[in-house]
Amino acid sequence: MEPSRTVQLLWDRMQDRDWSGVGALLAPDAIVEWPASGERIVGRENYVRVNAEYPEGWSIHVLRVVASGNEVVSEVEVPHGAMGVHRAVSFWTVENGVITGGREYWTELGADRAPEWRTPYTERI
Repeated sequence: MEPSRTVQLLWDRMQDRDWSGVGALLAPDAIVEWPASGERIVGRENYVRVNAEYPEGWSIHVLRVVASGNEVVSEVEVPHGAMGVHRAVSFWTVENGVITGGREYWTELGADRAPEWRTPYTERI
């Protein structure tokens, strides 16, 4: 399976809450880092549990998946009824059809306030 397809399936299975299917796409010893919160998730089971136990009310919209060899970048939007809209840019390493590692940068839309000095040069999105 192409690495980009593996990552697309990861997000599709998360949206479907197919946790065993998510696990099937991860190497048993996969390591996923979340630098913004200073966390490292070690192992398939921990990654699946962290996502499965996230408070319900969310959906996933894949905005793009871009691959170069075994390296895949995805951008997703995750609206949540009570917690707002989040975005994640994830850098995945895929080997032999499974994810062996990743680094995900999660943020809430509008959480980082733009400094006033940039106002003349930018517009709000």
